[in-house]
Amino acid sequence: MADEQVTYETLDEGRIARIWLDRPESQNAQSRTLLVQLDEAFTRAEADDQVRVVILAARGKNFSAGHDLGSEAALAERKPGPDQHPTFRSHGATRSASMEKLYLQEWHFYFENTKRWRDLRKITIAQVQGNAISAALMLIWACDLIVAADDAKFSDVVGVRLGMPGVEYYAHPWEFGPRKAKELLLTGDSIDAEDAYRLGMVSKIFPVEELTDKTLEFARRIAERPTMAALLIKDSVNAASDAMGFTEALRHGFHIHELGHAHWAAHNENRLPLGLPPDVPDWRTLGAPKPARRDQP
Repeated sequence: MADEQVTYETLDEGRIARIWLDRPESQNAQSRTLLVQLDEAFTRAEADDQVRVVILAARGKNFSAGHDLGSEAALAERKPGPDQHPTFRSHGATRSASMEKLYLQEWHFYFENTKRWRDLRKITIAQVQGNAISAALMLIWACDLIVAADDAKFSDVVGVRLGMPGVEYYAHPWEFGPRKAKELLLTGDSIDAEDAYRLGMVSKIFPVEELTDKTLEFARRIAERPTMAALLIKDSVNAASDAMGFTEALRHGFHIHELGHAHWAAHNENRLPLGLPPDVPDWRTLGAPKPARRDQP
């Protein structure tokens, strides 16, 4: 593949598939090419009767910096999609058409994909190291289990930076709990692996240098379970969450997210293109020295 941003391998005589986000030079920022290839990899694992467990991992220091908002490749992928340039700032039909295109694209790439991965007919494990920012949460929350390196950090910055309630797959209250979700979205703060473990979001914490091997060991334990029993457990737990309103809350959260886009566009038409406010960090700034600032409570 000319632009291979996701790689796929099988282990343990085919019982375990491991999918790698393979864009470490960009901190695994999620271009649409990456998401298409990720969907193809999940579909490949689902269709393979030998595979019992799928590990979603990432090359490099960080799991993922979230959506790729600013690289040349990412901007090119959006054309002829929503206009990101001065014509977007015109009034009337042009803006309406742009918002409709944005809505449809985000529904497909970010919402429907993630929901489908959540219901994959395999047991899935997310293997997380370093930063998992905003849209990275969508990928790991779609998995049945999450294991983390001791250096892992989880955050969603779109609330305070973009005026959104959170990313497109709005599982925050279910994963963090209602009050913690409000705190993290209102402040843009992150939680570490220990906090995520205490909240029940993370199942295991491993030293970062042992993460790959320990995750594989964990996957092997689950792969030993009878396939049908494992899927019945997955379906039962997912159905219980759905009965408590999970999927309906996801749909509502997605629509409110899109309303946030429209609000941003309406109030920033003479500033920056949609989705690119001046203080949003992207993969190019991860790891850069932070400016001096006063301590905040």
